[in-house]
Amino acid sequence: MVLTLLKSKLHKAWVTHSELEYEGSCAIDGQLLDAAGIHEYEQIQIYNIANGERFTTYAIRAEEGSGIISVNGAAAHRANPGDRVIICTYVQLDAEEVQKFKPTLVYVDSENKITRIGNAIPVQAA
Repeated sequence: MVLTLLKSKLHKAWVTHSELEYEGSCAIDGQLLDAAGIHEYEQIQIYNIANGERFTTYAIRAEEGSGIISVNGAAAHRANPGDRVIICTYVQLDAEEVQKFKPTLVYVDSENKITRIGNAIPVQAA
C-alpha cells in the first residue's frame, strides 16, 4: 500500500507579489524553500486563508532572505499581496516508511522570516 502524506508546509506565509504576466509558478524565498525541503520546480499546493482558494502550481526560487512569496501567471487571480497562504508539498510512501516519517513544518512571521520549525501538528482539542 502507498499512502500520500504531508511532506512540508510553509504555514501562514504572506503573499508579497501577484504577477499575472510572469511565467507561471510561485516564487518563494530560497531560505524558506531550503528550510522546508521544497525543491525548485516541485509541485506545491497553495491554500489561501484570505479567500479559501486552493490551487496547484510549482515552486521557483526567489532571492534568499528576501521574504518573497510571489504568486504568478494564472494563479495570480487566486492570491493578492497581503493574503496569508499555506504552501504544502506531499510525498508518497509505503506503509513501512510512514512509521518513521515526519513532515517539515516551517512557521513564519509577517515578513516571512522563520520563527520556528517543527515536525508535528498539535492535537486539536474539542
